[in-house]
Amino acid sequence: MKRILNVILAVLVFTFLSSVSKGQSEIEYEPGTDINVTTGADICADVVTINGTFSGDGTQCNSALPVELSSFSAIVKGDEVELNWQTATEVNNYGFEIERTSPRPSPQGEGGEAGRGWEKIGFVEGHGNSNSPKNYSFEDKSVESGKYSYRLKQIDNNGGFSYSQEVEVKVEAIPTEFALFQNYPNPFNPSTTIKFSLPETGYYSLKIFNTLGEEVAQLINGQLEGGNYRLPFDASKLASGVYIYNLKGNNVNLSMKMTLMK
Repeated sequence: MKRILNVILAVLVFTFLSSVSKGQSEIEYEPGTDINVTTGADICADVVTINGTFSGDGTQCNSALPVELSSFSAIVKGDEVELNWQTATEVNNYGFEIERTSPRPSPQGEGGEAGRGWEKIGFVEGHGNSNSPKNYSFEDKSVESGKYSYRLKQIDNNGGFSYSQEVEVKVEAIPTEFALFQNYPNPFNPSTTIKFSLPETGYYSLKIFNTLGEEVAQLINGQLEGGNYRLPFDASKLASGVYIYNLKGNNVNLSMKMTLMK
């Protein structure tokens, strides 16, 4: 006996979100099934397989993924990891949970996968619905030396979710090259943080100059060991404007601009 599915004066939409990044939602009807979809009705999923008979004036369609992720990257900045990603389109997007694996192997990770224990380290709110590219970022400030893997757990407003592909970075205990990073926040008022990396021990200075080249502050002037550094800078006694901070020492002379807005 045939099984009959009648869809009358309604929109029947099947949307399944996979719990893994490469999964797809699928509707499959067994042989002998008679599908009668009336005008104004849809049958939707990532994959619709009909082994029986499809009739009526309704439509079949492939359901668009809630979020189309166009890029996802991780960059080591001293003793922090910066994650950046971009979406091409968003539908019903609640947001993204950021997940990370520990550099130290665990006895058994999530899902029974040895040495792959994922942990949630943050959340970034989504834009809901969007047909234009949207950029996101997140800074992981709680890292030590070792290899880290990151992934995004995209969650929609109905509680469904999917995972992005993983990205991996290696955080060195001692940096391999000199680096001076953009202060954060920038612009700022009245305090900000300046980060830099030193691959070797030596004599270094970190000074602040105005646009006339006049020194207005000195944060460091002495011996430092190789490593990653983060220094606070209080500009409460300075006037609003653009300032230049300069790191100078063993084979290094780096400068960056920052803006004080009061």
